[in-house]
Amino acid sequence: MTRNVLKTEEPVVLEGFQACMKPGKFGSYNLATIINQELIDALEEERIELLKWCLSKVKNPKRAIAKLEPWEEVSDGQYKVKFSWNEKDKPPFVDSEGAPVTDENTPLYSGSKVKVGFYQKPYVLQDGITYGTSLKLVGAQIISVSGQAGVDSGDLGSEEVASMFGTTKGYKISEPNVVPKPDEDTNDEDDF
Repeated sequence: MTRNVLKTEEPVVLEGFQACMKPGKFGSYNLATIINQELIDALEEERIELLKWCLSKVKNPKRAIAKLEPWEEVSDGQYKVKFSWNEKDKPPFVDSEGAPVTDENTPLYSGSKVKVGFYQKPYVLQDGITYGTSLKLVGAQIISVSGQAGVDSGDLGSEEVASMFGTTKGYKISEPNVVPKPDEDTNDEDDF
């Protein structure tokens, strides 16, 4: 069975809790992001053949239980995928020029942009009944990092970032319009 490695052509944004460069609370690494319908279509097509392989390995195909696909639709044509690994299976991370990123303090958190390469792997659990597919990360290219203090967009200057977003109604540095938070203790209406 050959591996069919898929990759995101455009950068994707990391969503939710991330433990990419150092392990999380329970000792495992993980990365979660949103991918498009095109990649899901390829995964779904491939999953059919992988599940057939799984059925050939289970104890009793009539009693076998297939797990759900390892992606979840979050909006129309957008799917959340999660990858997890341990220290010995840690995939390589590279920067936008291909240099290895090994600093575990790299702020690769929710909001960071990456390109990911991955494949779908079939499995049959030890019970011999439960089977399915999982997604395995082959590697990732870091395009921009997002820490709690802000985003490092690499070579993008303020003009490029401004043109990326365009203009919208809201906060302006030249005209700050801070709206005070309503005081919960002062209520003009009596409760009685």
